[in-house]
Amino acid sequence: MATRIELTSTSPEHTIEIGRRLATILEPGMLVALVGQLGAGKTQLTKGIALGLGVPDARLVSSPTFVLINEYEGRVPVHHIDAYRLSSVGEFEALGIDELRSDGVVILEWADRVREAIDGDVIGIELTLEGATQRKLCIFCDSPRLADRLAKLRLSD
Repeated sequence: MATRIELTSTSPEHTIEIGRRLATILEPGMLVALVGQLGAGKTQLTKGIALGLGVPDARLVSSPTFVLINEYEGRVPVHHIDAYRLSSVGEFEALGIDELRSDGVVILEWADRVREAIDGDVIGIELTLEGATQRKLCIFCDSPRLADRLAKLRLSD
């Protein structure tokens, strides 16, 4: 049974805080699949997740659009991938996604571009622009183990 949570973020800082809280249920092997148009807050959410996983400074986190993968050291390694410029699922698989997942958490921006190559413990998040600073976040997962964790997580006050 799928779990689905809808939240509204009122600012970039709020989006970062949601990511920070979400990080409390993540562990190596998990993938966070982000979908949303340009400017929807994918990188802000990634900053929060990275901070929650022990990355010491949000300024270290930036969109990997031109390098494909950024890696951040925390208590759990964070592998931040951007699929926007990938031309095929094969290119995504060539990044060594299984190896990256084996030692850390993978955060994948533009996950819809490589959807067919994503499996295992995945939390999907769709971010939608709702105004100048407001964003809607739809968080979902199919894994019973993750669904249980997600259902117990307090993401908003």
